[in-house]
Amino acid sequence: MTKNRSGTQQQGVTKTDMVHEQIDTIDALMAHYVAGSLPEPARVLVRSHLQMKPDYRRLVSSLELLAGEALERSPEAAIADRDQRLAAIFSSAPPASGSDVSKGPAAAPFPQALRDLLGFEAEDVPWRRRLPGFKDYSFDMEGCEVSLMWIRPGRALPAHTHKGMELILILDGAFNDERGHFGPGDISIADETVEHRPVAERDRPCIAFAVSDGPVRFTGSLRQMIGDLIG
Repeated sequence: MTKNRSGTQQQGVTKTDMVHEQIDTIDALMAHYVAGSLPEPARVLVRSHLQMKPDYRRLVSSLELLAGEALERSPEAAIADRDQRLAAIFSSAPPASGSDVSKGPAAAPFPQALRDLLGFEAEDVPWRRRLPGFKDYSFDMEGCEVSLMWIRPGRALPAHTHKGMELILILDGAFNDERGHFGPGDISIADETVEHRPVAERDRPCIAFAVSDGPVRFTGSLRQMIGDLIG
């Protein structure tokens, strides 16, 4: 089950401005993935989702087929520096797409695509404590903040909204917020129209992979924020 928000589409997506109003459904996210318009960490998030849950592999394959047919119908044009460009293509790694998604079982809790990006296994994450019951490991990549998050069972994160787009892939455990339940393999899509307070389920920690292109803005009351700080 993949959850997302509803909204309208606008123009203007670049590889460093991950999404703004254009990626508001999982179908739109998959379309941008096939088109190659997502920054690399967001592509890894989608590939990890496809490795964990096969629901959207058929859609991705269909979109790739449509894209191939559109290219075949395009008028031919001479390519400048043909030999040099061919050499560059064959010397580079093939781009990631839905067709190269591994169909084998993913190692819990990290799928192969995520391990390839991070370079380490789940048990080797260099966690940093941010709040009582909340740890993360984060870095910047292609204009995005990329994070792994560990949330203690039953822990509520501070209420917040977003000044950009945030994609969260649940790797293990689950959280609930105002929109519903997000479990392993689900993707949460949130932006400035979403105000939420994720709460990890009580049976086990929630581990998630997040990619965002803007900071969060806290919206809770002062009393709530003080409670979050003392855990």
